[in-house]
Amino acid sequence: MAKTELTQIPVSQMVIGLTVKVPLSWTSHPFFRSKVKLEQQVQIEMIKGLDVEFVYVIDGHDLLPEIEETIEENLVQEEQVKEIDYRPLAKKSMRVSQQRFVKAVNDSRTVFGKVLSDPEGAYREAATLVEDLVENLYESETPHLTLVGSGEADVSVTQHGISVAVLSMMIAHALSLTKKEIRDIALGSLFHDIGKLKVPEDIRRKRGELTDVEANFLKMHPNFGYDMLKRTGLFPEAMLDIVLHHHEFIDGSGFPHQLTEDKIVITTQVVSLANDYEILLNQYRTPQVALGILFKNHSKKHSDKLISVLVKILGIYPPGTVVRLTDDTIAKVMMTTSDVKQPHVWSCDATGAEPSFRFLLSEDVQVKEVIKLDELSEGAVKTLQANNPISFYFNHFNHQENQ
Repeated sequence: MAKTELTQIPVSQMVIGLTVKVPLSWTSHPFFRSKVKLEQQVQIEMIKGLDVEFVYVIDGHDLLPEIEETIEENLVQEEQVKEIDYRPLAKKSMRVSQQRFVKAVNDSRTVFGKVLSDPEGAYREAATLVEDLVENLYESETPHLTLVGSGEADVSVTQHGISVAVLSMMIAHALSLTKKEIRDIALGSLFHDIGKLKVPEDIRRKRGELTDVEANFLKMHPNFGYDMLKRTGLFPEAMLDIVLHHHEFIDGSGFPHQLTEDKIVITTQVVSLANDYEILLNQYRTPQVALGILFKNHSKKHSDKLISVLVKILGIYPPGTVVRLTDDTIAKVMMTTSDVKQPHVWSCDATGAEPSFRFLLSEDVQVKEVIKLDELSEGAVKTLQANNPISFYFNHFNHQENQ
């Protein structure tokens, strides 16, 4: 028996009641399945935010003609929106972000391994990775940040590069930079610390204070990376500038050339800021503390405009921040939302018991205060994985709480 051909409609014609199939793989949308029954307006808006122009209608064809909705029907729909459990969708979207992050880190590691032995292959694979990042960034008009990690105790050069790329691209997106500039930023971020691979590992991983000789050797890594990539003759100048000058600051206090603001191009300034924040984050393991130190002690190193954009992107409680909620439970922020006081969190009680993922936008609960890591019980540290390294990736789950 021949398979019935599905009806295709533009996303603008979707209405509540239809069951539709999204023409994307499961990793490219925030739903559990490609088949979605449209029960509330937020689902329609989420599909409209995806990179699709049409959907397939599976059921509810009789709803396609224009329907007059009564006030009573609207009230029922509003009630449905209030009752819907968004946690599964939010969890799915974070899982997709985690998978994409791990893939990007692995791909970046492969690229690094080919730079010397197969530079053309390295360039091609790096360009493909950059396109994946750009595609992930532009999946919706309002990307958010989600907490991700590699599961390793220390942040690798490649993991750091991906997280810096994500933060930098978010800043560039907020500044409405061109896609070419965003590609240069992504490529430069991926490779910005490749020169560290020429620095002895005992210097790179030293826990204590470096000697002057060791510190000066480490400060040569931008030059090492630039020379390594420049020699291939394959990488664009804007990207090479990022690799060479990602430690330059607008007040002239950076290295290797002590450039001032008028000599540092905007793409390099963006990566310099994201990299500076990530270094502080790796040092303090507390996103809000790292942001506070950046804002107070490093404000002269970066333009006010760029810092303001970064603060807006991270929110008051950046992913990875440990907080106390108004119901006195402890939680770690997992993903930013439009309401800064009601992010998506992983929570537990003070002892670390009763762990659960919570969607605060659907609860009458907010963040009350930030908690220092040394204030947590051993059980809470373990449950929340509060000491784990923090990295970021794009997330496009947008719950419209005011339906």
